[in-house]
Amino acid sequence: MNFRWTRFHSRAAGLVLGLGLDRILGDPRQFHPVAGFGRAAGALEQRTYRDSRRAGALHTLVLVGAVTTVGAAASAVAGRRGPLLDTVVTASAAWVALGGTSLARTGSQMAEHLRNREIEAARTLLPSLCGRDPSVLDIDGLSRASLESIAENTSDATVGVVFWGAMAGVPGILGYRAVNTLDAMIGYRSPKYRRFGWFAARLDDVVNLAPARLTGAVTAAVSPAVGGRPSQSLRAWRLDASRHPSPNAGVAEATAAGALGVSLGGRTQYAHGVEIRPTLGAGRAPTPDDLDRAATLSVLVQVAATAVSAILAVTVGKAHVLVRER
Repeated sequence: MNFRWTRFHSRAAGLVLGLGLDRILGDPRQFHPVAGFGRAAGALEQRTYRDSRRAGALHTLVLVGAVTTVGAAASAVAGRRGPLLDTVVTASAAWVALGGTSLARTGSQMAEHLRNREIEAARTLLPSLCGRDPSVLDIDGLSRASLESIAENTSDATVGVVFWGAMAGVPGILGYRAVNTLDAMIGYRSPKYRRFGWFAARLDDVVNLAPARLTGAVTAAVSPAVGGRPSQSLRAWRLDASRHPSPNAGVAEATAAGALGVSLGGRTQYAHGVEIRPTLGAGRAPTPDDLDRAATLSVLVQVAATAVSAILAVTVGKAHVLVRER
């Protein structure tokens, strides 16, 4: 059987290498492209903001389209130069888009603050994980908020990146990250963004449908490594995920709750108001020690999902070749 290296093999290798770079280096410390995109999006918003869905949709499409076009151009140039450069470009895009290592490290740091009862330090750190109001949260509230964020952002910060990298290469990686960033910036249900951010939030829901379910499946599969059982994780998914207001966060959070043997949900306070979330999972309330387990679970899910996505990239490539040969 003859083996022929294709762009899809470069894509798979780039995803694995990108995860490795993220595990070793973490986020770029200076001139982070995602932060730069956020600043550019904020500057454009000063000109495009209107209290309307149409204005928000145009704002989102312009930004996502621009980033995806840059990714497509870079990918085309790399592809013409050979598989090595193609792999390096894919790996570089994946590295700057991934945020899983920083997420897990922040979760472990939060656990340490809470174990030492360093409440103010924990409250200061919470905005690095989520957009909730830390001033009203005690140790239990900070533990739950942090664990829910780790679970949800494992899907957003890693699984979505590698999934779309497998399906669409560099344009998929950068376009996905742009959508995810815009959802975080303008997708909140606040009076200012209820209309303007509607399209960004719905687009984020669409692009995360498959990654969230991959996250749920992988979470259940690796749950024994953190003392859980796949059956409990899948049960929480089946019974509880659909009650969450997000069609995707509910899957990631419910399966993590089942894997860790905790329950999530309840009163959730954001800057724009209070939401009462449904209970996910049937266990006890999470503790600081559970945050360490959640961070470990997150890393395991990241690695497993990247392996699955690398296989998916090659499978997509084979299907592409078969279609072209017909």
